[in-house]
Amino acid sequence: MQSVSNAPCRLVIASSNPVKRHAVELGVRSAFPALEFELDSAAVESGVSAQPSSDSETLTGAENRARAARSLAPGADYCFGIEGGVEDSAHGLLTFAWIVAMDRSGRIGRARSAAFLLPDIVAEKVRAGMELGHADDEVFGRTDSKRRDGAIGLLTRGALDRSSLYVPAVTAAMIPFLHPELYPVDSL
Repeated sequence: MQSVSNAPCRLVIASSNPVKRHAVELGVRSAFPALEFELDSAAVESGVSAQPSSDSETLTGAENRARAARSLAPGADYCFGIEGGVEDSAHGLLTFAWIVAMDRSGRIGRARSAAFLLPDIVAEKVRAGMELGHADDEVFGRTDSKRRDGAIGLLTRGALDRSSLYVPAVTAAMIPFLHPELYPVDSL
């Protein structure tokens, strides 16, 4: 992974959320420790519901965000979309995120974060139409938790936070750029 010129790589994340920005910084640094890069943010719409409620809808939201970032910053070397979602399972309501990374050639990396079960009190609010971050704020008496530690931080008492949950998936989304010979260009 390198920039087209000798200048630092220009990365764009399709979000103004500092949690997602931090996850991209750490995940890219993990995959490419020597890479010099600049990271910009571009707030864009996901094109899916405010609270995606399936694996497929969540992935579509991340893909849409990466594509929108590419449209806003066509000179960027890499664009990233991160979308958090939920999905009902046999054991309860799971939450997770999809990360999509796209380079200039159209090569795409996709990876999903770990998933975990939400407590019933939060899950009921989300199933009733509330966005997960708002449900967390209401249940835990917080404000703007989705821009800080998120459900994972609240539930693990800070042992993990949203960024640390997303970092391994950001790094995994970089695999096609570590091994471009194994991953064909696959534009969205």
